[in-house]
Amino acid sequence: MTKSVHICALFMLILTTLCEGQGQFGLPKGEIYEKQELITSNVPKTITRNFIQDSKGNTWIAAFDGIFRYDPKRPVGQSFTNITGNVSSARFFAVLEDKKGNFWFSTTYSGVYYYDPSRADGKTFQHFTTKDGLASDQVLDIYEDKAGNIWFGTKAGASRYDPARQSDSLNAKGKSFTTYKMNEGLSRFDPYDNDVNSIVEDKTGKFWFGTRGNTFTFDGEKFKVVTHNGESFLNVRKIIEDTKGNIWLASAEDGLWRIDGNTFTNFSQQPTGYVYEDKMGNIWTSSKSPYNGSEKWALSRFDAQTLSNQKPTVTDVMSEYEDYKNLIFGISEANDGSIWFGTLSGVYRYDGNAITALNK
Repeated sequence: MTKSVHICALFMLILTTLCEGQGQFGLPKGEIYEKQELITSNVPKTITRNFIQDSKGNTWIAAFDGIFRYDPKRPVGQSFTNITGNVSSARFFAVLEDKKGNFWFSTTYSGVYYYDPSRADGKTFQHFTTKDGLASDQVLDIYEDKAGNIWFGTKAGASRYDPARQSDSLNAKGKSFTTYKMNEGLSRFDPYDNDVNSIVEDKTGKFWFGTRGNTFTFDGEKFKVVTHNGESFLNVRKIIEDTKGNIWLASAEDGLWRIDGNTFTNFSQQPTGYVYEDKMGNIWTSSKSPYNGSEKWALSRFDAQTLSNQKPTVTDVMSEYEDYKNLIFGISEANDGSIWFGTLSGVYRYDGNAITALNK
């Protein structure tokens, strides 16, 4: 693992510096927005960060021009809905559907939005910022743990929201948020340690935090830096737990790693921004192209049947796509098996044979 100056330019260039001041309402907790949805034939055309598939088969997209919902059952031209188009001009980064079927949207500088589509009165949105207890209004990840708490990875630590502590009668800021600082008590201080990119709870109940600094585990009482052969993992952009219980780290500095108990396996040394497991157990990544001199980024699939091999089978599905030379961000599999991924210029879809740009 190379321990040089943090390689932030690859991933942070388009994250935050251009976003400050966009759509900051500064509204207190409990402020309600009327339900207003803008149906459009256009998908995101700007920086598109993350996707999820909801419990009803829809694809949700977090982009710098809004939160979009794709409903495959709608007619062509009406399948995309801009959920936040008439609510906020914030630049959105992540989206989560919680266990109750409600949604959370994070932004680059405007805190988070809570969206309850089931409210009969149409008042579906609530806005949370630092005034309500968030550690920072720059929020790059949202995660729901096994207990139903919602975690937010912010620029100033991880904030945990406990729905059980929230009620209309409290109406007091900060009551429902608890903020954790990863570097408290550490002898070596890295200013990036509290800039949280990704949060995951593993099968044992232990939490993993990827930051622009070190990578940490948390047992509920103490944070511990994750190391291998005396070296830590820096600038981990995404952490997942696969269906076998392995932890995968996508690092902008150290590449792609799998952790199986005490066994560490490096799959790629290329700067990696995202990792995702599909339904077949294949591992997908977005990373700097391994081809010398190429300006392209790679959308790579590591074949599930070869992950135990010394040299697993890897396919870069972008290698023959001449029209694309930008960064690649979030990755998700739709119910039909197609792979969706975000870029600097919107959404792309790979159906197993061809790549389609949906930003027209």
